[in-house]
Amino acid sequence: MSHHLSRRKLLQLATASAAGLSLAACGDNGSGGNAGGGDGDSGHITVWSWTTAAEALRAVVPSFERDNPGITVEVQDVGEPAIWDKITVGLAAGGKGLADVLHVGVDYLPGYLDKFPDGLADLSKLGADQHKDAFVEGLWPTVMDEDKAAHALPWEVNPLGLFYRRDYFEKAKVDPAGISNWDDLIAAGPKIRAASGAHLLGLDKTGATQDVDFFQNLMQLQGAFYFDREGKVTLASPAAVQALTVVKRLNDGGLLADTAGQGTGKRLLSQGKLATVADAAWAAEYLAIKFPDQKGKWRVMQPPAAVPGGGRSVIVNSTYLAVAASSKRRKAAWRFIEYALTKPAEINRMFASGGVFPALKSAYADPKFSAPHPFYGGQKVLKSFVDSLGSKSEATNFTSDYTRALKLASDAQSQVLLKGADPASALKDAAKQLAQQTGRQQAA
Repeated sequence: MSHHLSRRKLLQLATASAAGLSLAACGDNGSGGNAGGGDGDSGHITVWSWTTAAEALRAVVPSFERDNPGITVEVQDVGEPAIWDKITVGLAAGGKGLADVLHVGVDYLPGYLDKFPDGLADLSKLGADQHKDAFVEGLWPTVMDEDKAAHALPWEVNPLGLFYRRDYFEKAKVDPAGISNWDDLIAAGPKIRAASGAHLLGLDKTGATQDVDFFQNLMQLQGAFYFDREGKVTLASPAAVQALTVVKRLNDGGLLADTAGQGTGKRLLSQGKLATVADAAWAAEYLAIKFPDQKGKWRVMQPPAAVPGGGRSVIVNSTYLAVAASSKRRKAAWRFIEYALTKPAEINRMFASGGVFPALKSAYADPKFSAPHPFYGGQKVLKSFVDSLGSKSEATNFTSDYTRALKLASDAQSQVLLKGADPASALKDAAKQLAQQTGRQQAA
């Protein structure tokens, strides 16, 4: 449930991992190596994951072991962000010490494939391509390397939503149906603030936690990101400038609460001081579990478009299961991944256990995805996210330089929020630095 919340707040630690990736690549030509690996199809396999996701994986182990005699599975909760450093160190050591199955985020997978091209097993050779069309559109390109082979299988998908306090909107006489873009919501913001005393959104203005999810989401709603599909830098694109301008307008209008400091955002939510939360599907259960006293007060809508007439559906992140190339039991590890992620009953068992929103399209036939949710006043919240996945969504190209882009984007956002910098100028400088640091070209 809350694994992405903590992850986004702790991604600044990933800069060290990025440095480790670069150093390791220089030391061994980035091969990662897979000496000692093998295609054993039985025996004991280990799986690395974290918190609620690890709990979800454990839920499928009994049925897998029953249906696959000769294979036993141990799921280890490595912790997060510790898992990223452990995987990085293991890949840099030629796979030594890695688990057989690795839980990997979309923001890390490109870096692993780039710096350690032999570090993750080629799953296409094991049969992964037969499942290409089973997952939500836009995800399959993210699992492929330059060799066009699949090196992971999608597990979790996170479409974006805007959670909002229905009671606050009603007090302010603001009709959610009339909110189609951020211009509309910013215009309604002063009414909501006056009626409820709540800010529209919370954001760490200091940049201490690199809190740029909202900025990223506004870019993604426009089909843009820090890099284009060719890997060129687009941090200063019109879409990026528009995104940061929306953030600035919210701040200038007194609609943005500062969440700097550990636990501040959660405290503001518990105190009812935030009227909306722009977050992904996993947050549906997170809000319900963490704030039970607010039952019936929340609803969800499609995120407002970043520009009038723009798109309102987008996948903002995803996670995967991969097999370490160094595993001596690659076939057994693949069988576990295939079993867990391509069978609706199993992936929905994991969803019920750990709140990880499944990427498998056939999973949505389960009645739970169209059921009323009591925390949201009977609204069919999960269905709203499933429906948003029906819209065409392009895969986001995080690239192996995501952590560098994240740092520079966070710095630019803080300059705008704390020093009144012009969004276009701040992003132009950031894009120039990103190109210099990575050796990438800037897109025209």
